[in-house]
Amino acid sequence: MPLFRDGRLVGDAWTFVADGAPLPAGPVAVGKTRFLAERATLIARDEPIGLILDPGETLDGIADDLPRFALVALRFARFADGRPYSIARRLRDVHGFTGELRATGDVLRDQITFMLRAGFDSLDVSDAGTADALRSGRLVVVRRHYQTASRRAAEATPPGAAWRRISDPPGSGEPTPA
Repeated sequence: MPLFRDGRLVGDAWTFVADGAPLPAGPVAVGKTRFLAERATLIARDEPIGLILDPGETLDGIADDLPRFALVALRFARFADGRPYSIARRLRDVHGFTGELRATGDVLRDQITFMLRAGFDSLDVSDAGTADALRSGRLVVVRRHYQTASRRAAEATPPGAAWRRISDPPGSGEPTPA
């Protein structure tokens, strides 16, 4: 599956390991249940570790371990499930998570702007139409917002409208005009 990061499709160094499967060398991401069961072993590894949260799972019991994770992957079960957006905002805004935050599962092109604003750094795209749109640069981007972004995106505030935001398009290195 293509991985979208920093405005382009890139390779993925992470291995997502199922519960009970042996841990390979290199960066691995495991589910919350496995992390809690094998916490000491995983923390002792010399390799980066990541956490996979399925829909409905919370940060309960792992908040103190968040600085240990180089990656947190949040799964979208279906496009109408907004719970991963809330978890992403909590990770960035409340817990100060600075590692990679990845959206996986039902990642669709019309949600990408909002995923990036919620704090996601990378998107694991399984939908063929979305992957094609990203490859060809045909992405619908909403740039005017009322809510501030969690993502480290550049935003401008138009004169006389302190409550509004204008954000840079995904992957843009250029500042947004006011």
